Amino acid sequence: MSEKPSIPYQYIAIEGNIGAGKTTLCEQLFETYNCRLILEQFADNPFLPFFYENPERYAFPVELFFMTERQKQLQENLGQGSLFQDFIVADYFFIKTLLFAKNNLNPEEYRLFQRLFNILNATFPKPDLLVFLHRPVEVLLENIKARGREYEKEISGEYLQGIQNTYFEYFRSEGNIPILVIDVERLDFLREPSHYHMVLEALGKTYPPGIHHVSFVTG
Repeated sequence: MSEKPSIPYQYIAIEGNIGAGKTTLCEQLFETYNCRLILEQFADNPFLPFFYENPERYAFPVELFFMTERQKQLQENLGQGSLFQDFIVADYFFIKTLLFAKNNLNPEEYRLFQRLFNILNATFPKPDLLVFLHRPVEVLLENIKARGREYEKEISGEYLQGIQNTYFEYFRSEGNIPILVIDVERLDFLREPSHYHMVLEALGKTYPPGIHHVSFVTG
């Protein structure tokens, strides 16, 4: 791989739909740059398997658990500095909490949840760069099936499309930070060094606030 680009950001959040490759990319960035790494501990949510089986019943507790755990993790990590790590990369942005809740809760539950979220969110800085890894729903379903998590087997394409739509609705309303949407439909940045370097080159550029789209042509 070519020389690694320098990263001009202090705090990057990598977002994407379920199965997009967020955690994989974050772990690679950690290996390349020795940055501080924040990974969501989603498997610790005891309500998650029940939610996929009965979403109407378990949506509120699953989202509430995610919100409190994310808030605790970010509070512990974002306030700490290090002389040996140049920047922070996280495989989620706290706003994800509200976006998934909007997709999963009924209107009454969502209004209550939003009030709680706004109180917790007021204490966090926004990332200097928000990256969204975009893959078509059919590719997401392939990735979810390939990783074989039992509790994810009931995830539908319709559910994934709803999440995708909610993200892009938020992007259109967020004008204060740069949002980099990377089309990674067939990129394999874990096994193809050239694909990974394409992503690094995109992260090494500076972007003004607003939405920016990047797509790559691969051989």
